Amino acid sequence: MSFPLIGEAAAVAADARSVRELTGAKIGVITFPGSLDDRDAARAVRLAGGTAVALWHGDTELGDVDAVVIPGGFSYGDYLRAGAISRFAPLMSKIIDAANSDAKLPVLGICNGFQILTESHLLPGSMIKNDHLKFICRDQVLRVENNNTMWTSDYAAGQEITIPLKNQDGQYIADEKTLDALEAEGRVAFRYVGFNPNGSRRDIAGITNAAGNVVGLMPHPEHAVEAGYGPETVYSRETGVGGSDTDGLGFFTSVLNKLVGGAK
Repeated sequence: MSFPLIGEAAAVAADARSVRELTGAKIGVITFPGSLDDRDAARAVRLAGGTAVALWHGDTELGDVDAVVIPGGFSYGDYLRAGAISRFAPLMSKIIDAANSDAKLPVLGICNGFQILTESHLLPGSMIKNDHLKFICRDQVLRVENNNTMWTSDYAAGQEITIPLKNQDGQYIADEKTLDALEAEGRVAFRYVGFNPNGSRRDIAGITNAAGNVVGLMPHPEHAVEAGYGPETVYSRETGVGGSDTDGLGFFTSVLNKLVGGAK
């Protein structure tokens, strides 16, 4: 027996259906030994209206995917450094080449995926252990600083969203010259609001490359894509504004809408 959707759930489903009618976009989700959120990322892609394609780290070809998500987890147990071993996976060389090519393959790195992007030098800086040296799991308010990327265009600049956060090596660091360049070039994509959960420099939660096709962030948007199953509303102490439990869906609809619009 099926039941009608109501309220926000119906609106989200309707939006997803409208995207699905427009696109056959294929979003690859790569799995490494130790990946934890690959299935969640694939589900988020499907809810947004795309086709999720499972990719294995040992693959030597990307196939015909239109974009790639590098999900969260503890690839290779975070031995050596988080993301340092995964960076050398056969498929990563293909992703690096495609992201840097004229085609500018859209790539989203989430948590461990962000760590892998920095290790791959697709994004600058590095990730080290949280300044309090403990694992942290919480619903986190973020401010969208750059909505001109392949993964953020469905948000408004300055919009505050609530996204689940769970990490141990989540402190983003870079030298002052790099940090100044990120700020000057508008490449800080997201910033922590109200509380810096890991000591990241300048409250940076996520960044983008200059072309806007590669984005990495520590929080997990794939865990905030379904009404009733996302984070509880968390209000910013600075603005009093809160998010919703589907705030993460915009990452996935953004890339689909960009691909459909021919901005690949």
